[in-house]
Amino acid sequence: MEATDEERPLLSQHPQDECSRYTSDGTVDFYRQPALKQSTGNWRACFFILGAEFSECMCFFAVAKNLVTYLTTVLHESNVDAARNVSTWIGSCFLTPVIGAFLADSYWGRYTTIAVFLSVYIIGMLIMTSSAALPFFLPRSSDESGGVHPAAVYLGLYLVALGTGGIKPYAAALGADQFDGADPKERVAKGSFFNWYYFSINIGSLLASTLLVWVQDNIGWTVGFGIPTVLIGFGLAVFVAGGRIYRYKPLGRGGSPLARVFQVVVAATRNCRLELPDDSSALHENDRGEHTSQFTFFDKAAIVLPSSEKKGPWRLCTVSQVEELKTLLRMSPVWASLLIFFAVTGQMSSTLIEQGMAMDKRVGAFVVSPASLSTFDVISVLVWVPIYDAVLAAGGAGELDEHHVAGAVLLRAGRGRGVHQHRHARVLLRSVPRVHEEPRLGARAARHRWR
Repeated sequence: MEATDEERPLLSQHPQDECSRYTSDGTVDFYRQPALKQSTGNWRACFFILGAEFSECMCFFAVAKNLVTYLTTVLHESNVDAARNVSTWIGSCFLTPVIGAFLADSYWGRYTTIAVFLSVYIIGMLIMTSSAALPFFLPRSSDESGGVHPAAVYLGLYLVALGTGGIKPYAAALGADQFDGADPKERVAKGSFFNWYYFSINIGSLLASTLLVWVQDNIGWTVGFGIPTVLIGFGLAVFVAGGRIYRYKPLGRGGSPLARVFQVVVAATRNCRLELPDDSSALHENDRGEHTSQFTFFDKAAIVLPSSEKKGPWRLCTVSQVEELKTLLRMSPVWASLLIFFAVTGQMSSTLIEQGMAMDKRVGAFVVSPASLSTFDVISVLVWVPIYDAVLAAGGAGELDEHHVAGAVLLRAGRGRGVHQHRHARVLLRSVPRVHEEPRLGARAARHRWR
């Protein structure tokens, strides 16, 4: 009897111990079984993800930072054409994540999407490296007449742009999946992961803008593109090596978030002539009280139709779907405010470098590469982010309580945007007198030459 009494506490604690062994956020392991905390995820998995991201960043910036130099000096494009082509390519790199996100959310999952797109990335870099060596193997006349060299360059470039569409949106998301949000310790570690993720991006950009750019300018483009190709291949190997210890989020039952958004728009348009009920609880699946009063037109997508009418996801949506679209619409002013910011920073990889080509690049006995001018931007990020967190972020957090975290983030973003706009306004004001002064100085110099 005593033995039975002694066993009861062990039996009663066993289910609790079993639950604590597994993650609480629904993630699974490589074999699609519930993920064990002790053997999957956390920092042991994130090191592989950060390694792959670091390699990808070095490869991407090794191409992007000095691409305008390659187009003007090797392909002999004009400054205007080269700047336009670089801006178009970089814009494509930030549009292809829509393709990767759709495939990851609807069919492949994050891990497979990153692995497949990294493979496409490597193919693009191999073509880029081969194109750099192509002029040495083709007769000059055949290369100029047939356009083989430019075609190979742009084929490789846009395969690289497609490859970035898989890793850019989901490397950070897969890293976040490695931490259980229900575990306080892992929730804190998740915030630390994003800090290191951003740090790895900037370190990769810094090394690419200095070491790899120097190799391209002083040793050759074949070696300058070959090193990033090896790096991205190493990144893929590192990423795949961690496959058995990652935690994976199962694909959502609702399908692609993009499809869910379009379903709301189509359903609301079809039901545009219907009247909204006075009580929002009459809307489809409004059990959790998620309904908000903004953008009420889209609430018509959740109007419950008569039983005689045909129903489907493109005619009847849940309140949760409608609120997802409303959340995106509320964020649209923030996105719109970024247009001018990225229109300015986009010049860091095109016209700024072209300006550097026309400058005296000698600093003592050392010659600075034009593409290395953008390193000042990266260095400023690495220096000012800790100061920003210690001063501005701390000040914003003190003004708002814990229930207004989103407002604190917007406040901090607004402060940074204000500093950024002030800086560019000063640059613009300084350049205006120079524009008016240049014709006068030019005429004066011409008169001196005639004398």
